[in-house]
Amino acid sequence: MTVLRSALDTTAPEYAANREAMLAKLDALEAEHAKALAGGGEKYLARHRGRGRLPARERTELLLDPDTPFLELSPLAAWGSDYTVGASLVTGIGVVEGVECLITANDPTVRGGASNPWTLRKALRANEIARANRLPLISLVESGGADLPGQKEVFIPGGALFRGLTRLSEAGIPTIAVVFGNSTAGGAYVPGMSDHVIMVDGGAKVFLGGPPLVRMATGEEADDEELGGAGMHARVSGLADHFAVDEPDALRQARRVVARLNRPKAHPAPDPAAVRPPRHDEDELLGVVPGDLKIPFDPREVIARIVDDSDFDEFKPLYGTSLTTGWAALHGYPVGILANARGVLFSQESQKAAQFIQLANQRDIPLLFLHNTTGYMVGTEYERGGIVKHGAMMINAVSNSRVPHLSVLMGASYGAGHYGMCGRAYDPRFLFAWPSAKSAVMGPRQLAGVLSTVMRESAAARGRPYDEEDDAALRAMVEQQIEAESLPVFLSGRLYDDGVIDPRDTRTVLGMCLSAVHTAPVAGARGGFGVFRM
Repeated sequence: MTVLRSALDTTAPEYAANREAMLAKLDALEAEHAKALAGGGEKYLARHRGRGRLPARERTELLLDPDTPFLELSPLAAWGSDYTVGASLVTGIGVVEGVECLITANDPTVRGGASNPWTLRKALRANEIARANRLPLISLVESGGADLPGQKEVFIPGGALFRGLTRLSEAGIPTIAVVFGNSTAGGAYVPGMSDHVIMVDGGAKVFLGGPPLVRMATGEEADDEELGGAGMHARVSGLADHFAVDEPDALRQARRVVARLNRPKAHPAPDPAAVRPPRHDEDELLGVVPGDLKIPFDPREVIARIVDDSDFDEFKPLYGTSLTTGWAALHGYPVGILANARGVLFSQESQKAAQFIQLANQRDIPLLFLHNTTGYMVGTEYERGGIVKHGAMMINAVSNSRVPHLSVLMGASYGAGHYGMCGRAYDPRFLFAWPSAKSAVMGPRQLAGVLSTVMRESAAARGRPYDEEDDAALRAMVEQQIEAESLPVFLSGRLYDDGVIDPRDTRTVLGMCLSAVHTAPVAGARGGFGVFRM
């Protein structure tokens, strides 16, 4: 039998402490998510509703098939910045007329839906996901264009957003714009470059220059409707393909456009009747990860609670035991799993990972990386044993693998181990973090210690005395800074992941991601891994 047995003692004090610590982190996370849900606040929400308009998330809900989930992405974008959490944009994956789509919706309660630098980054990430997974892109538009005080960080890189729309279309990936309100200046190119355009009567305004600019530039007097209203674009310019009488009608028409796209998935969905839930309770995931990440935990306890029937065929279980690898199914989709067992990656683990990644590519099986690593091992013995070339072999394999990659940061994800386990720079299709996760070049104490040692040696080389009080203050300051910058909300605010998730939702989130990636063909590399140094 390959069904995983659990050794997790849910009656142990350690389990209770881990669970309590995780629940506290989830409470703090919920408070941050609430900021994104609040948008511009009650005042601006009431003003928006007073104009007969729906909020961004209600528009999204009406667009989706009834009683289907919506996987919101990057909800904490802009956290820790001067901009509103959420970056005035809602993005995510949902099902419309049975078709999985990538949906973006401007939040007009935040500065009229204007785009700030984080809005742009979030929108570009959404386009990237749509392209990689061949998901139709539906844009629910109401935006006054660039947030002008921040234009220096929006205008020049912002052209990539429009370029991305044209590239999606060229690749045969449908793009649909539903315009509810302002879509002005550069924002006019969102409907202008979309395959299908729906505009709402009395609300949509699509023009390069509004009445004040036209008056200044040409002396012409014209109102919003004459310049860019839905009626004009439907009857005169031809920009609007569909004319909607109100917002619900626009969303109904958007659903009909999707229904006529003729978008079969590249791979048929698994038979739901054949999918068995894990044999172990997913609620127990709350107590798996210790509050102190220096304490190791067995990733098989996580695997047993996310894969179908808790069934896992382990690969090389006696070799390179700090990395667990093996085959499973998740919501009926085959996956290869790489999970850090004791933090450090040695030469054996690196070679094992490279071989396993090659096998997954031979079999066209997506890979799931479960992070809890402090990086590759250092020291004379390990350098002489070839840790550099073996770590490079693993990173090479990850870099050149062509099957879809999914990553979940459960605990530590430090140093080059973050790269070898397919961190953000290695283009995983999706990357999520648990509230327990931390990621940086190294741990806070180690980093502060390295800086202290370098400065101490520098002072000695110059023959100068070393101030121990200043050193202690420096170490404390650096530790505090790195600790804050390692936290998942900080990293998620900078879009280094696609969201911080409740561990109990991991199976559901990964199932939705696997369904999305199978919209596009899944095919691995066939020997194209470059040179492995031996």
